[in-house]
Amino acid sequence: QVQLAESGGGLVQAGDSLSLSCAVSGDTLITYNMGWFRQAPGKEREFVAVANWNGGYTSYADSVKGRFTISRDNAKNTVYLRMSSLKNEDTAVYYCAAGSTFSTAGETFTYWGQGTQVTVSS
Repeated sequence: QVQLAESGGGLVQAGDSLSLSCAVSGDTLITYNMGWFRQAPGKEREFVAVANWNGGYTSYADSVKGRFTISRDNAKNTVYLRMSSLKNEDTAVYYCAAGSTFSTAGETFTYWGQGTQVTVSS
């Protein structure tokens, strides 16, 4: 059973940086394309970033492009999301997900973590 566990969330101020991690267990990370999604209170889940199996191909939501960076360390079975210049509107629960398709659509991802809260205050 593949399990994903996010960590690194917290309360930060606007303009700060924060790094999230997603540890994968139960299978080797190299098997999967990995994505980050987020859901703010009262809003639908939205795509944030995705990386292919070796991180050579990535895609970002327009709202985070240039501020967020997805990376992965397959040897450590861990995926990262480096977030900088954080804004109030980045406040959300952030989820990592694993799937067999390089996609920005959440429904194409098979495995999901429990999420980690990121709160950005002004």
